[in-house]
Amino acid sequence: MATKLTELLQIKHPIIQAPMFLVSNVAMVQEAMKGGIAGCIPALNYRTLDELRDALKLLKRTKVNGGAFGFNLIVNKSNVKYKEQLKVICEEGCDFIITSLGSPEETINQAHRVGIKVFCDVTDLNFAKKVEGLGADAIIAVNNEAGGHRGNISPKALIETISKNCEIPVISAGGVGCKADIDKMLGYGAAGVSVGSPFIASEEANVTNEYKQACVDYGAEDIVMTERISGTPCTVINTPYVQKIGTKSTWIENLLNKNKKLKKWVKMIRFSIGMNATKNAATKATYKTVWVAGPSIEHTNAILPVKEIIKKLVN
Repeated sequence: MATKLTELLQIKHPIIQAPMFLVSNVAMVQEAMKGGIAGCIPALNYRTLDELRDALKLLKRTKVNGGAFGFNLIVNKSNVKYKEQLKVICEEGCDFIITSLGSPEETINQAHRVGIKVFCDVTDLNFAKKVEGLGADAIIAVNNEAGGHRGNISPKALIETISKNCEIPVISAGGVGCKADIDKMLGYGAAGVSVGSPFIASEEANVTNEYKQACVDYGAEDIVMTERISGTPCTVINTPYVQKIGTKSTWIENLLNKNKKLKKWVKMIRFSIGMNATKNAATKATYKTVWVAGPSIEHTNAILPVKEIIKKLVN
């Protein structure tokens, strides 16, 4: 399974264990590296810079040959910790950074100075060309089968369009739950895949067993889009609670969103409420079950160690 991604990161298999808010952790990435793939953690999973620094140091000490690790950065103004997080990551070092939701220019410039590669989330060709022009090392093509905040274009169309018009490697994000899915994405022209939802139901994930079991019990047809978390459409499992509260913004929110002066504050409040609900559902017992996941949970049949999930993906 040698591809441009395996060459870039010196890994055995062209797979990145995708960064997942509240889910990804050091233990998961350590097992990912042992399994010959790359692992990534959102920097926002750490409340303090010291915690982020400690995670970087631990992963460097426990890194194994054939594996790689990185961190995900939200690079727009909504992340007030961004610049400090980038500084810590560049000081301590890692194999790669994945950027999301903003211009990656500063990240690319600073990371490249210390030998860190930068991969950038994009949802269409326009953004792919922009990040390539800024010097990105690879493109994370987020398609309409991804979990969480996804794109609007099918995996085939997105991969083929970007790979034909860009020179750097394309990594497909979304719609991968088994080996056949990986083969399909590579067949479209991807250099590798970013896989998230199947790893939620891992023994190492720091979420409740109820959340993990939901990824086993529910399938692709149970994934719905909701505007009730961040104000931006996001995929969640269609639990009875999600059905009760609905998936559309309330009429009051829609009305306030039309007011230019209030729109920003309404979105901030909605994001704060939604993130808090998501965190509570992921980390403690609650009837307010807002569980983020993608349709690739269709292939999740049991709660397994990360190493077994990797075996299912590569064999």
